[in-house]
Amino acid sequence: MIKQLQSYFYIYIYIYAPPIFLLSANGTTISSHLSPKPLVVDAPTETTKQNKTSPGVTTPDPIMSFQRLVRFVNAEGTTSFGNLKSEVPNDLTGAEVEVLEGDIESGFKSTGRADKISKLLSPLPKIPLVVCIGLNYQKHATEANLRVPPYPVVFTKPADALAGPYDSISIHPDAQPMLDYEGELTVVIGKDAKNVSEADALSYIFGYTVGNDVSARNFQLPDTSGGQFCYAKSFDNFAPIGPVIVSADLVSDPQQLHLVTKVNGEVRQETETSDMIFSVAKIISHLSRGTTLRKGTIIQTGTPSGVGLFIEPQGAGFLKDGDVVEVSIDGIGAIRNKIVFEK
Repeated sequence: MIKQLQSYFYIYIYIYAPPIFLLSANGTTISSHLSPKPLVVDAPTETTKQNKTSPGVTTPDPIMSFQRLVRFVNAEGTTSFGNLKSEVPNDLTGAEVEVLEGDIESGFKSTGRADKISKLLSPLPKIPLVVCIGLNYQKHATEANLRVPPYPVVFTKPADALAGPYDSISIHPDAQPMLDYEGELTVVIGKDAKNVSEADALSYIFGYTVGNDVSARNFQLPDTSGGQFCYAKSFDNFAPIGPVIVSADLVSDPQQLHLVTKVNGEVRQETETSDMIFSVAKIISHLSRGTTLRKGTIIQTGTPSGVGLFIEPQGAGFLKDGDVVEVSIDGIGAIRNKIVFEK
């Protein structure tokens, strides 16, 4: 079964999307990522937007009035949004944050109060949709021995796939045999986007977070799925994100980030986002072509090499009951989710 899945992984790429370039034997490909820029670690807590009545004059955009957005429960059981002003610690439980009022629709502003995190929640309480990109890292394409299509591979997850950064993920019995992880840089759209140019694409980003595209590989087999991805990745809680949403102001170049995925402390995936085939800007431009990306939509931008499917011996890389998957990105933090098999 595993060999069959490996053979047909991304099978519809061959059928529906003729390749424009071929991976060489040594894995060398044409790169389409943005030019390198350093990660900004200190930036204003507010972005600005052009004042339409007075050209050249800028006014604060309230929706971006945060540095590292969290959603949490305090000791009294009250749920709030917060702004973490310092670097993200290994565990945010007990951390003190500035309490914010507002939401992604109306914007955020400080209440002038501070509080401590008793329980960290998903930074977004709800989303319109999860849009996912497949086969978007050069080394991942190499390990899968696949050609790269001219456009990104796109599939979706429903809103109920959303989960928090430290949540346990309950796995339905039918999704357990070939359960896999996919650590990913995740983008949150900050305003409705349609027909966005690549040059303007990053200005539509609300912020960046860490994600895991949890996948039931047995439902990706062409014999059971017809070659589609969505069902295999759409179970409840199959899209944990967090621990924070870092303001787009703090990330000067999303193509210069370091991602690591661990299972029970063992490194399985490690990459720079410069290995992406389609940059974040290209992805947003492509997805918004003739289609509206609604504010609050999250985009999982693809996973690097090292997924469980390709770990030898065959079957050794799949997740088991009780496994803890940790995905971290420098400057954004880490999510840690325990896998719990339903009986």
